[in-house]
Amino acid sequence: MLRVGYPATLAAELFSRFPREVELIALSDKLDRDVEIDVWIPDPYPTRALRTWPHLRGVQLVLALMAGTEWIPATVGPHVTICNARGAHNISTAEWTLAAILAMLKYHPLYHDIQRAGVWKRRFEATAYYTRITGDARPLAPPVMLEELTGKNVLLVGYGAIGKEIERMLSPFNVNMVRIARRARTEPLVHPVSELDNLLPHAEVVVLILPATAETSQLIGPRQFALMSQGTLLVNSARGPIVDTNALVDALHTGRIRAALDVTDPEPLPEGHPLWSCPNLLLTPHVAGSSPQFAPRAVKVAADELRRYIAGEPLKNAVQIAI
Repeated sequence: MLRVGYPATLAAELFSRFPREVELIALSDKLDRDVEIDVWIPDPYPTRALRTWPHLRGVQLVLALMAGTEWIPATVGPHVTICNARGAHNISTAEWTLAAILAMLKYHPLYHDIQRAGVWKRRFEATAYYTRITGDARPLAPPVMLEELTGKNVLLVGYGAIGKEIERMLSPFNVNMVRIARRARTEPLVHPVSELDNLLPHAEVVVLILPATAETSQLIGPRQFALMSQGTLLVNSARGPIVDTNALVDALHTGRIRAALDVTDPEPLPEGHPLWSCPNLLLTPHVAGSSPQFAPRAVKVAADELRRYIAGEPLKNAVQIAI
């Protein structure tokens, strides 16, 4: 019988539909003894999982509850198979991305400040903001108070499961979607990442939803910000290191671009970090995937993968095969 260790921080009933052939073992991050298990489901918070790992023995398979597994290979080594929770975060992360785009285009951060100030006439600050951030100085009447998403040119950088869900949610707005991934594809047309710099000048909204790898580290840096058109909205719901933080701070302060971030580099973002006070920025502290539906979805993904493992079938979400 396979021994499956799962984080004691999660309710045991979430694992009620796991295969009958396994023994479930709740693991605390305060273990004071070694535990023999075959399959490890790490705590979604790496700091807690890393406290548990030194006490585990015999692990052959890791079933992560997160899409990102960056810290796991270096922890468990090459002789352990690792699977991520591909698909568990699609809806919540895509909804955050859509909400962030709309919030920035409808000037919700500004209007929240106006609400707190309780001064109705400050709404005309929106017109000045529109002129400043877009460079559109035409005398428009009535005054511009917000922007529309419909018809915008959206550059989707990353076209995995979450990227496709973002595209689905954006489709009712009739945006002009351009897709980028590691490799070119057809039906639908997907451009290779090597074409990023050529496509950036034409984008009004740039959405980052790709994994953090050596190849994607600081993919968006000074050159890419310089290529963006005035007022481009950068949305990062992927990983912080994909963006050069210093270059982002500079671009925000110059008023060239605006941004919505759920992830940062460094993370957690320290108190007093320049990003906290940047203009033209909406920042949330890595919460996009944390809805009430996250844990049930992630555990279901792990259960399905475990069934394939027991049956000797190919694993669907393997990101590392044991050597």
